[in-house]
Order: sequence, then structure tokens, then C-alpha cells
Amino acid sequence: MAKKSVVALVTVGVLVLVFAVCLVSAVQLLAPREMPFGVTASSPVVDAVQKEYSLDITTYSSEADLMSAAAKGDIYGGYIVGSSADTLVTVPAKSFFGEVYVRGGFADAAKKADRSITVTPVAPLPTADRTGALVGLLLLPTLVGGYMVASLMFSASQRAAAPGRIAIVFAFAAVVAVITGVAAGPLIGAFPTSHLWTLLPCFFLVTAVVGLSAVAIQAVVGKLGSLVVALLFVIIGGSAAGGGGVALLPTYWQKIGALFPPRHAIELYRNVRYFDGNNIITPVAVLVAYGAVSLVVIVAMTRRADPASTPKPADTDEATAGDDAPRTARRRLVPKDLVAPVAFSLILTTLFAVNYMSSGHEPVADNMPFGVVGSTSLADAAQGDLFTLDITKYDDQAAATTAMDRGEIYGALIASDSSTELMVVSTISDISPLDLAGNFEKAAASANETISVKAYAPTPLAEKDPFALVPATLLVVLLIGGYMSAALLTTTVGSASGRWRGLWLAGFSVVTGLILDLVTTYWLDGFPKDSFWVAWPILSLIILVVALFAAVMRRVLGPAGIVVTLIVILQFGNPSSGGSNGAAYLTPFWNGIGPFLPPRNAFLLLRNTLYFDGHGITQPLAVLATYAVVGAVILGFLDWYRSPELSVPGLDEDDATQAAGVAIPVGPLP
Repeated sequence: MAKKSVVALVTVGVLVLVFAVCLVSAVQLLAPREMPFGVTASSPVVDAVQKEYSLDITTYSSEADLMSAAAKGDIYGGYIVGSSADTLVTVPAKSFFGEVYVRGGFADAAKKADRSITVTPVAPLPTADRTGALVGLLLLPTLVGGYMVASLMFSASQRAAAPGRIAIVFAFAAVVAVITGVAAGPLIGAFPTSHLWTLLPCFFLVTAVVGLSAVAIQAVVGKLGSLVVALLFVIIGGSAAGGGGVALLPTYWQKIGALFPPRHAIELYRNVRYFDGNNIITPVAVLVAYGAVSLVVIVAMTRRADPASTPKPADTDEATAGDDAPRTARRRLVPKDLVAPVAFSLILTTLFAVNYMSSGHEPVADNMPFGVVGSTSLADAAQGDLFTLDITKYDDQAAATTAMDRGEIYGALIASDSSTELMVVSTISDISPLDLAGNFEKAAASANETISVKAYAPTPLAEKDPFALVPATLLVVLLIGGYMSAALLTTTVGSASGRWRGLWLAGFSVVTGLILDLVTTYWLDGFPKDSFWVAWPILSLIILVVALFAAVMRRVLGPAGIVVTLIVILQFGNPSSGGSNGAAYLTPFWNGIGPFLPPRNAFLLLRNTLYFDGHGITQPLAVLATYAVVGAVILGFLDWYRSPELSVPGLDEDDATQAAGVAIPVGPLP
């Protein structure tokens, strides 16, 4: 029993570590790397920017050619040299953070060169997708749905290549495409309904290709097939998908991502939505190639199956009109033993499509906490479509700075008779500094006032985490490690009860938390090194809370408990955590439920400890401690007295564990 437990937990630990390394290393340091960029002529401004950023320069013969390339999504921006002034072309839809780098880099270089420039955006992002997160959010249900249905069907039938399996995948892909399109378009409004009909075939293609590829891999590899699919398509392929802009990924992730479907799905969605379907030949060709090869493998493996060893499928409805009447049979599209796995896959995929899209596609801050010192009208004038402010008046700059040090406000406006300064907290949100600076500068210009902007970090950001993305990114890994440890431990030992189960989970949490802390802090440089010792117990606590919650749900509800954990922690907890954007950018519903669930409190505890000297952690720590203590007491009571385990018809332990293994969000919350 002990050996099996160790093997199970070590397996989960290795997967969690690999996932953490892939995910954090891919998104922590977004910066231009060989980023395609157009020019019409040489310029000292462009030369200066190239010294700071890695640009792949293409020279166009005319302004029209450069603008055409931008409209097709060939380049991330361009620089048009004029006689007395120049034009900077930005392409926000290509990459939100890419535009940030382009605007900032060229503005600084032009100022130093005493060159006037105007900015012309091409393919601007609408408010409904203001950070360009749409394509990544669309990838979630189409990727997760495809490999989830394949994995759960294999778990239920112990066969991958079977008659009718291809038809099920195609039918499932069609339903997922409609759900994803209707949810994101007409229902939530993440993209115009006019784009629904061009995106539906894309959703179908991606879901079908991923599903068929998963079935083919399972047919060849066997029981390890689901693990291989998760590793290649989600952990590696998802990390390298490039939702934030392919050219901003590390160079090795740019090359790795090109090998897997998620990258090509992202490019297909982006180019259809924003670039009129230009440059989709390669993504479509790669996806179709994956699908075609998978079909060949599935058909070949199905034909190789020994008919004598294949049980008669329980997928026909038989009727007889009499002893001498001919027997008629009607084949079911989904055999009876696969109805539950397919239906469950559809439910979880729908939650991925609705919950993550509704919480993350349009980050607009409502009543963002903000400080004002002195008398000024700019704070009112700066509010608009991107944010409204919950303004607190402070007597002096020292008081406002203290509030920022505690993480109580997102920034402060310091107004005096001689100057006006905007201070933005760079460690509290990845987009609030940009929003505040942009709107206040516009308001100041309209009022003919001068304003200076200063980024402020009570604790400096980690060396390789310039946008404060790592805590939110690692949170996904911690949540997955927690529920996976409880699920796999139960499956391995064959029982959800055991008097030392809580200690096994606690030991796993402590060791895994230490390893993740070591890797994130000293290898990936994603945490401040001074925070190593205090981050370790926090990471361990987060894993333990989720593991205990999953273990209790499993003991109380049977295999359905793992499913409940997935829904509570991943489908409602993670979208309501606030992520790197900050809780102020959530809608009222998601902001309202977040304080009651572990992910929001886990994120605040980790972020505020790392970057706000532990201020504001009393409530998050109390909530997590309550979850941990109550969970440990309930689990200990149930395990000590060996109460009967609940069984759920149609859902066994393997199905529940398989669901836990495949229901992994692709990347951090936007």
C-alpha cells in the first residue's frame, strides 16, 4: 500500500513540475523575439529600437504595401518614414503586449532622436476583447473537449480504436463547435455574431483533430495514451500556443509550438476573427494533416482488432415482429456504455466555454480602488469604458504611498500647485498600469495639463516576471496538483478511505511546494529570491487545501466527488480568482463568488506575500486555513471510522480520475 501511494504521488509530482516549468517559462517573460516588423526606409529610430528588441525587419516598397501587410497580419507593426514626421503602425490584434512594446519602444526612441511620430492602429482590438485574450479562451473548450471525450471513452471501454469511434468524435466536435460559438458570440458577446459562421468550421476542425489525434495515440500507446496526449497537446502544446503573440514567446517555444495543434488553432482563430482569413493555409493544412494521419491510424488499428476478442457492442435496439419475422437492428451513434463519458465531457466542455469566456474576455474594472492627494478634476475625467474608480482621499503622498505598499489601491494621483504625478502599482495587475496611464494622459491633454507617470512597486518584480504573471500562472499548477494527488491516490490504492490518507496528502503538499518554490525562484527567476522561505509554506498550503477538499468530496460523494471538485475549483474558483488582471477587473458575479472559494484566496495570499510584504493576507489566510482544518477533520473522521463509500451508477473511479487528469486549463487566466 505504501509503495503504491508513493508511486502515485511521485507521478503526480513529476507531471506538476513539468507543467510548471513549461507554463511559467513560456509566459513569464513576454518580449519581442525576431518579431516581424515592416519599414519603408531606414531610420535611426528603428535602429535604436532594434538595439532593445529583436525585430525581424522587412522593407516594403511603399506605404500601401506595408499597410496591406499589417492588415493581413503579416507583421506586428511598421514604421513609415516621412519627410518631416514619421508614422508608427501598430497591430493590436496580432498581440496586445506586442503593441505595448512597439508603442513604448518607438515613442522613447523617437523622443531621443527628436523625431515626431503619429500612431496608426491597424486591426484594433474591440472592448469586448480588449487584451486579445479571445483566441486563447476559444482554444480552451475546443482543445480540452477534444482530448477529454477521447480519454473518457477509452477509460470507459478500455478500447481506443473501435467501430463508430470516429463518428462519435465528429458528432461531438460539431456539438462543441456550436456551443463554443453560440456561447462566445451571441450569448456573451466576445465576438460579433457576424463572425459566427466563419468561426464555427474552425471550432469543429480543431475539436475533431484533437479528438481524433487522441484516439489514434491511445490506440497505439494503450493506457498511457491519455497521459501522452495531455503532455504533448496541453502541457507542451498549450504552453507554446502563443495566445499572447507567437513572436513574444522564447525562441525555443516558438519552434516547439509549431509542431502541435494548439499553435495552429490559435493562429486560425486569430486570422479568421481579425485578419479576414488571411494566412490560414498553413494552420488549416497542419490541422488537416493531423486529422488525416489520425484517421488512417484509427481505421488501421480497428481493422487489426481480433473479431473473436471483441465483445458484441451493446449499441443496438432489437425488435421482432414474431418468431418468423426478420430481426431488425438500429445502430446507436453513441453506445450505451459511452453515453455517460460523452455526456460528462460535453458538460465540462460547456463550462469551459461559458465560465472562462464570461470572466476573462472583457476585463473592465468596476470601482478600482484609487487614491488622490490634493485637488484635481483629472480623476473624474480619466474614468471611462476601461475603468471606474473608487476614490479615496489622502492627506499627503506618504499616506497614499503607504496604501500602495499595503496593496489597498491600484495607484494614486498626486496633485500639487507645481506638478501632477500619477503613480501606478505595477505588482498589483498586469493591465491596470497601462489603463491608468493611458486614460490619465488623455484626460490631462484634454485639460491642457502636464502629468508625469511613475511605476511603483513596493517590492520589485522578480527578474523574469516584468508583468507580474507568474503568481497567477503557477496558481493553475497548484490547483491541478492538489486535486490530481487526491484522485490518483484513491485510484492507485483502490479505496477512498485510509487512516493515513491525510498525512500522505500533507507530505505530498510539503515536498511538491518546496520543489516548485525552488524551480520558480532559482531556476526560472519568477519569484523574488528574498521570498523563498515564506513562499514555500504558502505553495504547500494551497496544494493541501485543494487535495483535502477533493479527498473529502470523494469520500462523501463517491467518484462524483472528483467531478464536483473539478467544477468548484476549476470551473468556478479559477475564473473568479482575478488572475494577473486583478479582482477589480472581474464582472460582479465572478467578483462576488471569488472570496468564498480557495483559488481567489490562494492567489491573494501568494501575491500579497511576495509583493506587498504580507499586507492584506489575514482574510485569505483565514479562509484557506478554515478549508484545510475543516477538510482535515472531516476526512480524518470518515477515514478513522471507515464509513461506507458511496458508489455512483454510471461513474466509476477510473472515469473520475481520468476526468481529473484531462480537465486542465490551457495556460493561466488571462
